[in-house]
Amino acid sequence: MSILSKYVDIAYITTLKGLKYDMNTKFHYQLFFFTALLSIILTAGSASAHKVNLFAYVEGGRIYTESYFPDGRAVEKGKVMVYDSEKKLLVEGDTDKDGLFDFEIPALDDLDIVLDATMGHKNSFKLKKSEVEAGK
Repeated sequence: MSILSKYVDIAYITTLKGLKYDMNTKFHYQLFFFTALLSIILTAGSASAHKVNLFAYVEGGRIYTESYFPDGRAVEKGKVMVYDSEKKLLVEGDTDKDGLFDFEIPALDDLDIVLDATMGHKNSFKLKKSEVEAGK
């Protein structure tokens, strides 16, 4: 008989429904839930750390973008790429020190504006064709 089997024989008791319950099971469940909760708490901060905000609007024949982090800091030197509905790259440029980037309307189409602020910070903003046409 191994040490483990002796432990198992001693540690198990019978519950009302006839199931075996390990005296250490409660501790193991508590440890599991504590670890899971701690993981959720620790990763919640890192998940939002990779968030970046991007907003775009059309006015006077130009498209204006504003890019910033959740804490309000501007995205400086973020790469902005503009794609049409067929995923063709139309415009590419960088945000300025204030997180701004603007350009002439490249096409009357649905536009997908993508911001890559490096280190995993990425977001996109979709402008519908009707919005682009309205701002022409």
